[in-house]
Order: sequence, then C-alpha cells, then structure tokens
Amino acid sequence: MLNKYARAFFTRVLTPFAAFLIRRGVSPDTVTFIGTAGVVAGALVFYPRGEFFWGTVVITLFVFSDLVDGNMARQLGRSSRWGAFLDSTLDRVADGAIFGGFALWYAGSGDNDILCAVSIFCLASGQVVSYTKARGEAIGLPVAVNGLVERAERLVISLVAAGFAGLHKFGVPGIDVLLPVALWVVAVGSLVTLVQRVVTVRRESEEADQQAAREAPQESEATS
Repeated sequence: MLNKYARAFFTRVLTPFAAFLIRRGVSPDTVTFIGTAGVVAGALVFYPRGEFFWGTVVITLFVFSDLVDGNMARQLGRSSRWGAFLDSTLDRVADGAIFGGFALWYAGSGDNDILCAVSIFCLASGQVVSYTKARGEAIGLPVAVNGLVERAERLVISLVAAGFAGLHKFGVPGIDVLLPVALWVVAVGSLVTLVQRVVTVRRESEEADQQAAREAPQESEATS
C-alpha cells in the first residue's frame, strides 16, 4: 500500500526537483550514489551514538533520492537494466546500514543484547526477503504476492519510530520505547513476509513444473 500510494504522491512532488537536476547536468546514477552515501552516513554516524532524531532527519532527506533518480531516468528516457540493478543493490546497502546502526547502539551504549539480536535479524531478514523475490523471478516465476512488511513498510516503521524515540533526548518521557516496539514489529513482519514468499514460490514452481510436464508430450507428438 505504501509503495503504491506514497510513491505516487512523492513522485509528483519531486518531479520539478528532478527536472532541475537534469538541467544542471546531474546524472541519475550520481543521485543514487549520493543518496546511498547520505543514508549510510546518517545511520552509522548518528544511530550508534543514540542520536536517533538527527540521524533520522539526515536519512529521510537522502531516502528521497530513491524516487528522484528513477524520476530523472524516466524524464531522460534512460530507464535501463543497469539503473535498476544499481538502485536495487544500493538499496540493500542502505537498509543494512540503518539496521546495522541500531545493532551497534544496542551492542554498545544501548546495552541490550536482545534488541541487538533483533536489529541483526531485521537486517538479515530484509536482505533475504528481497533475495527470495529476485531469485524467484530469475527462475521465471512471477512471485505474485504482496508481503506483509516489504521494504517501504520496514523503512517507514523503523525511521518514524527512531525519529520519535530520539525526542527522548529533548525531554519527552517514555517515548524511547517506540524503537524497540518498532524493531519487534519489523522482525515479526519480515518473518511473515519471508514465509509468504517462500510458500508462493513453492506453489508457483509446482504449477510451472506441472504445466511443463503436460506440454512435453504434446511437443513430442508434434515433432514425431
């Protein structure tokens, strides 16, 4: 739902900015690299120190590059396999930095081994969820399933919770509990999504194998 509606809204809002960058001679790949570098810096500089509010502000500013670079490519008519590959690959780097930042905080000053483990699980499960879809599509399956918690949901839940949790340093009491809750939600949701995709790939692969088995005798008869 977030992918469908939020992306469409921000694409319209960011179109003039994308056109401005094009006029300045900036390439979509440059925006992709800068955006990823900004997210990684925001996550690994601020989050391990417990600066969740400012870290989230920095990350949010750079996260929109994911929409800007695609918008620029469409305006230039340069949508390509390379651009899609680069964007998807660097998305995984950015996601890893965000949850890695949480893990570093809880392994250090946050002093909570359980939440450190949950953060690492969110990091790993997010990568595997993305891999299952990519691998399923690579073997010719549609992987037609809308998972419970996909990348957009993981980012929104985690970043919103982290941003509000960061207000604890500004004197807002009790609000720091939002981040642990969000991490558990993302962890459980990612596990459910992973199961959904694995089950879908299994079903689709069985259907594809059965279809291929039915077509094999027909092809044999046609060539005989």
